[in-house]
Order: sequence, then structure tokens, then C-alpha cells
Amino acid sequence: MNPVKRIVAGLWRLIRGPLQWRVLWLSHAKFMVGVTGVVRDDAGRVLLLRHRMWPPETPWGLPTGYAVAGEEFTATIVREVKEETGLDVKPGVLVRLHSGFKLRVEVAYEAHYVGGTLKIDSFEILEAQWFEPNSLPPGIQETHRQLIGGNTPS
Repeated sequence: MNPVKRIVAGLWRLIRGPLQWRVLWLSHAKFMVGVTGVVRDDAGRVLLLRHRMWPPETPWGLPTGYAVAGEEFTATIVREVKEETGLDVKPGVLVRLHSGFKLRVEVAYEAHYVGGTLKIDSFEILEAQWFEPNSLPPGIQETHRQLIGGNTPS
């Protein structure tokens, strides 16, 4: 083994534990994780939100938010749907995991509506409606249309 690599390996073994984790954290990329829920009801309809802060030409989309540190991504969906709509959901299977953005990773899960009363967060959301998957409103984000249709966006 190269002498420099031998020294680095020896130093790495010496700093084992929390210091190793700090070095790894400092030397690797940091990402935000955006989590999306494809929320469906018993009739197979999908929940769409008209988002206040999204581009005016594509305001409709699925419930979406960012995971907080230490939060399981399925818990992010439950929290975001509750915050944005007042509805309760049960997360299902992972339907998308996408990286390739500079500072963001995107995750999407199926989710099932289990209860609650619709009460939108008017700061973020202008409107919430249930739609048939084959009758989506104009102005929906294309990646969300693909998720609803069962296609994984590229």
C-alpha cells in the first residue's frame, strides 16, 4: 500500500467514533429531501392542491414538503398532508426516489386517506380537491401527473 494511504488509514482508525462522523459530514454533500404523497381515497380519486407559491402556470400538484432532520420520510407525508389539508393519511409504498439536483433529493410515496376534515392551510394552499386520475385539472405539474398515472418520472 502507498505510504500516504497507509498514514491516512492509520489516522482514520485513530479518530474512530464521533470525530469520524464529523469529518464525513463536513466532506460530503448536504441535501434537502422533498417528499411527495400520492394520496388516494377509497374510490381511487387523488388529492390535489392548488399551491399559492408555485408557478402560476402549474399551481396544481400533490401534497409536498421537506423532511425535517431525523424524520422518517413516511412521517413527512403524514405531517405535510395534515398541515396543508387537515386530513389524515396512511403512507404506502415508495414510488419514486430521484437525485441529481444540486441540493435536493425527491421522494414520493403512495398514501391512503383515512379520515379527518378538510381544512386547508390558506398560507400555502389556495384549494384542495379530489380528482379522478383520468380527469386531472390543467396546470398540474407533469412529474405529478406521471406519479398519479403510475409512471415514474424521469
